[in-house]
Amino acid sequence: MSRLDHFINRMVSQRACLDHAIAQTATMEGPVFELGLGNGRTYHHMVEKMPQRAVYVFERAVASHPKSTPPDDMLILGDVHDTLVQALERFGPTATLIHADLGGHNPEKNDAFARAISPLVEPLLAAGGLMVASDRMYFDKLTEQELPADAVANSCFIYG
Repeated sequence: MSRLDHFINRMVSQRACLDHAIAQTATMEGPVFELGLGNGRTYHHMVEKMPQRAVYVFERAVASHPKSTPPDDMLILGDVHDTLVQALERFGPTATLIHADLGGHNPEKNDAFARAISPLVEPLLAAGGLMVASDRMYFDKLTEQELPADAVANSCFIYG
């Protein structure tokens, strides 16, 4: 598969999984977490689809498009290994939706990173909440959910 086709599958799947998770958690109260801002496309999509919900962004350093940059009070800056621990102290297990697109272009490094942050992410999710991730995650209690029909297998993952 070409890198372009892989990218298109990932983007189509990411949108389909986010839209599915947004719909499934629409009646829940609690914050939404975006782990990794990047250019800000998924953050912008989530804010547009959930204008009434608080979307907090976890990022090491902001480099997003100006239209996709969260306000300072919704930004949690620092290394995700530290900020996720701090978020549990601040928010407890209240996140209704967590989205993570933290990987790079090296599958082995992505997998190691997913293994390292999975135990930090899992306790943040509220009962009934969903986690959408660009990489397979490794949770003790959360289970992989069926993807929506318009998502491409192994291009995005949903846990609940």
